[in-house]
Amino acid sequence: MSTLSSSLIKLGVLTGDCDAFLLAAAAKRINKFNKSTLFCFDEIEVSRFKLDFRFEKADILRLKSELRVPDVLKMPNRTEFSGLICLCVMLRRLAYPNRLSDLQKYFGFSPQDLSYIFNSMINHVYGNFYHLLTSLQLWWLSLEHLKEFSGALVRKGCPIPSCIGFIDGTLHKTCRPTRSQQEVYSGHKRSHGLKYQSVVTPNGMVANLYGPIPGRRHDSYMLHESGLLDKLAVHLGGQEMYLYGDSGYPLHRSLITPHIGNQLSDQQKLFNLTMRKLRVCVEWEFATILKNCQNCLYECQTSKYFGVKPPTLEEYLRNQNLN
Repeated sequence: MSTLSSSLIKLGVLTGDCDAFLLAAAAKRINKFNKSTLFCFDEIEVSRFKLDFRFEKADILRLKSELRVPDVLKMPNRTEFSGLICLCVMLRRLAYPNRLSDLQKYFGFSPQDLSYIFNSMINHVYGNFYHLLTSLQLWWLSLEHLKEFSGALVRKGCPIPSCIGFIDGTLHKTCRPTRSQQEVYSGHKRSHGLKYQSVVTPNGMVANLYGPIPGRRHDSYMLHESGLLDKLAVHLGGQEMYLYGDSGYPLHRSLITPHIGNQLSDQQKLFNLTMRKLRVCVEWEFATILKNCQNCLYECQTSKYFGVKPPTLEEYLRNQNLN
């Protein structure tokens, strides 16, 4: 029992004050969760924190503020939890593959409570920031920034003077489902899974994410369903700029793919080789909103490779230039 609720109970016993008993019961409900927890934010070593949560301890309160996580979150079962702890549960859950029973040992909460917390946090982040992965109307994707991206690629040897980023699809493998397994089976990968499409720019940011779709579908189908090229054409406003994708994609006024065939010239082979080396960055950065936040704070491998800084955390999540 907390010191506060204990003191209020003693006060009620000594004075016969019913209000003191009611306040004690309320304090007990508020502290019930904290009493059973093994997790104490302040006691986690700084050197250990990033290993467990993928963010530095000093940046967590800043991340909480920019993600608009309230101080207290109410779950569907009417329990209430600290917003800071809820954020840590989500980050820990996403840091590496684990089960709720693994998190129970770390946080001291029941698997049911952990499930409520995690799902509530995911819904909160998605509901407030999903547009950062679906819309191209982002300040850091302005024509001025896109020209900076193409310049960075040219400096790295890109033979396309107006290439602004790379597109690719990936299969997230799943267990074989008991029903309709053929829908999610990828003959190319020989695995079951769901497919996603990502666009990565030289600053290491995921500019667009589409999915999931059944694993049996081809990348070109996913591209068509996403409507990305039409959105990009509108965004560019007639400017000649391009994404680069692998041979699984069709040629388009805003999309360039490798030369194909058995009788390629030396120049065409060199083009394919150079672009293949550059587009590997899209494999590094298949990611989500939180991965973009991580890049904003610490600069990822792609950003360092091309020498293009990402926006700050505040600029990214608020979608505005704060300079």
